[in-house]
Amino acid sequence: MGPVIASAIQMCSGEDKDANLATAERLVEQAAGQGARLVVLPETFNCCGRSAVMVGQAETIPGPDRSRMPTSRQPTIERLARRAAAAKVYLVCGSILEKSPEPGKAYNTSVALGPDGTILAAYRKMHLFDVDLPGRVTVRESAWLERGNEVATFAADFGVVGMGICYDLRFPELYRALAAKGATVMVVPSAFTEATGRHHWEVLLRARAIENQCYVIAANQFGQHASGVRTYGHSLIVDPWGKVLAVCEDGEGVALAAMDLDYLADVRRRLPALMHRRDVNG
Repeated sequence: MGPVIASAIQMCSGEDKDANLATAERLVEQAAGQGARLVVLPETFNCCGRSAVMVGQAETIPGPDRSRMPTSRQPTIERLARRAAAAKVYLVCGSILEKSPEPGKAYNTSVALGPDGTILAAYRKMHLFDVDLPGRVTVRESAWLERGNEVATFAADFGVVGMGICYDLRFPELYRALAAKGATVMVVPSAFTEATGRHHWEVLLRARAIENQCYVIAANQFGQHASGVRTYGHSLIVDPWGKVLAVCEDGEGVALAAMDLDYLADVRRRLPALMHRRDVNG
């Protein structure tokens, strides 16, 4: 198989869901038009703002493990499933808020769609961002989000793709678990803050790529949001050697790069670190 073009889409989402979805569809179409076969949207791309507004717009997501939820409110995934099928791309729908049985709370869920529009996997964010950096950023996601508890991958015709969301990036054990499940590509839809992103975003993404010898596709939000949080942008695509192949530094846009799976196999063969790993029990 030849190189596979991947794309990380960068947006500044607000609280107007229809406007956000129109932007997402336009950028997915742009990426597909430039040859992308894997397209990744950012975290909370369909509504990014005040927590109450976001939870109020939470949707249901079709799937056998969500049978307790009503099935009437799933416009985002239905709409993007049609877009994925029309463009014939693997589309990671960043994340959206998924309705929870707990009143006033939701899951932060990433859905992967196949080129025929079917749902391949859904991942609920495990690690919630509860941080207080005085004078810079204060966020307490656990007040309005519920944690997920399952690792998620999906099979594409070019390999296995592992799923994470934003703050998960700081927990390398999740990405090692994805690598153990065969992931050669990992996606990180994010709304990574400007305050922490300047110092940590690129180095964490490159570290996850290097230690797991995989491609990392990280689609980030950018700019000022209605919540008062400012996100960092700088969506990246990183190769298994830790080289940044593409970056969307600021503003709305699309980062594109070719993933060479033969090169990935060669990296793993020449430096077989994954085979050298040993379980360490304290």
